[in-house]
Amino acid sequence: MTVFAGVDLLIGIDDTDDQFSPGTGRRARALLRELAVAGLGSEAGATRHQLLVDDRIPYTSHNSSACLAWRSPGGDPYAVRGEIIEYVARFLERVCPPAADPGLAVAVPADVSDVPALVDFGRRAKREVLQRAQARRLAAELDVHLSGHGGTHDGVLGALAAVGLQLSGDDGLFITLPGLGNLPYEATVDDLLATVPIDDVRDAGNGRPAPGELIELGDWVRPVLLNGRAVLLLDPPREDPNGRRRWRTAPRAVVKKH
Repeated sequence: MTVFAGVDLLIGIDDTDDQFSPGTGRRARALLRELAVAGLGSEAGATRHQLLVDDRIPYTSHNSSACLAWRSPGGDPYAVRGEIIEYVARFLERVCPPAADPGLAVAVPADVSDVPALVDFGRRAKREVLQRAQARRLAAELDVHLSGHGGTHDGVLGALAAVGLQLSGDDGLFITLPGLGNLPYEATVDDLLATVPIDDVRDAGNGRPAPGELIELGDWVRPVLLNGRAVLLLDPPREDPNGRRRWRTAPRAVVKKH
């Protein structure tokens, strides 16, 4: 079982902020909480995806978008799809500042008619300047909901790209997972895996902590999405004075490459 087991709805959002307001990551976490409180299902997590940084593209700070992975009540996405679209639209219109250009994409992964085309769109958004019309045309072809909720609606590009990139299984980092915000400064690998639905914990050489070995987690824990799994990247271990291996999470510069 992976972190995405049971996920049947993907919600992409982008361009939700200005230079004075909370970023898309914070909006995504708040939205997941609100959807759960509204009784519309439960979260599997949300991923951040880095898109092209180019002077021809208007963006606030980093040009990243987010995709929320969602489990519908009873495993029936169509029972709540319409309500979720309406709820998220109202959320974006309520919280986004006037200078934002928020966009929303909602997909039922099992019914996307051409997943490779959607993945390709996401990857192109990382290296090309795309147009809103391209996003709208593709979403219509694939039966993916796509809508703008303020300003120029430019956020539809990043919202659709985020869904495609999460579907690729090999892009982005997790800005939230259940339990991720409640981790201690350090924990054994056993306690970590019992607290957060992480699929793998390893360093770049595929070295893994043994049961009982401590990991220094610090205050910024962001698993990455690799091969459809949530993977917490670590630095290679070091030995303490007693000869015991100690681990710590990989630095931000390494994590943000994904």
